[in-house]
Amino acid sequence: MPLRWRRAVSRAQGVATAAGGAAVGAPAMSLLRRLGRRRLELASGGAALLYTLVFIVLPYAMVAIFSFWEKDLYTIRPALSVDNYAKIAGSGVYAHVIGNSVLVATTVTVVASVLGYVLAYYLAVYARRWRNLLFFLLVVPLWTSFLLRAYIWTIILGREGILNTLLVNLGIIQDPTPLLLYNKFSICLALIYIFLPFVALPVYAALEKIPRSYIEASRDLGSPPLPTFRHVVFPLTVPALAAGATVVFCLSFGDFITPKLLGGSSDIMIANVIIEQFGAAFNWPFGSALAVIVLLVVFALLGVTSLVARGLGRNA
Repeated sequence: MPLRWRRAVSRAQGVATAAGGAAVGAPAMSLLRRLGRRRLELASGGAALLYTLVFIVLPYAMVAIFSFWEKDLYTIRPALSVDNYAKIAGSGVYAHVIGNSVLVATTVTVVASVLGYVLAYYLAVYARRWRNLLFFLLVVPLWTSFLLRAYIWTIILGREGILNTLLVNLGIIQDPTPLLLYNKFSICLALIYIFLPFVALPVYAALEKIPRSYIEASRDLGSPPLPTFRHVVFPLTVPALAAGATVVFCLSFGDFITPKLLGGSSDIMIANVIIEQFGAAFNWPFGSALAVIVLLVVFALLGVTSLVARGLGRNA
């Protein structure tokens, strides 16, 4: 056989071998890819589970365990006592503080939800060329410190503040009024300002995802704008509204900086009492019992919020 023929046969055999190896190796490569994806899923799920156990379940379990311990002078000793819970139940002071916290958080949540929804709807539907600027103005306060955003209201609402000066110059009041600061009004106003983006942003995202064909189909069927909003737009944004309202309520209920800066002596919230127990009072068991009560209250109210959101979605 000539040399050039032998070279051609060798090349053909090499090509056939490579093709056969690829045919055999394709299922193996597919299996390896599936195993790789499976390992990635297990690794990511394990990491999420580990994070949940270490940073959520374990701290809550420690707080629950501490709530049954006892304080003995300047030490804390392990015990299995319900005295801390009995102290909370037997004193109307703590019930009043928890009720005050619920009232403030509910007020902030309702007002922030309404204003946030209106703002998000305006941005998504009517803003047009001003949309980017308004969206930037909505987000930019989140870049600043929470403490600074709360403290700025002492400058706005104080006796010599911007609002009092404006009211005096307009002749609406004769002298600066102290009624704008160090009360529930100032606390709620500051918290609404701080937490408004947490409602507006998810609602805006939900509005942007609604296909325009839905609205156009409703209009083609002769539906006016208000029924279109009620039966088409609003039901699709209820989950985002409920999520934002839940975040606002939880953050408002557990806030302690704003009541400390803007609240009066009768406007103490439960977070301030808990911090005092873990700080100056050095009564960790009692502070833990208060934290457990707060956690149960939040869970109960979140359940109510979920039921209300489902009802709104069905009725709309």
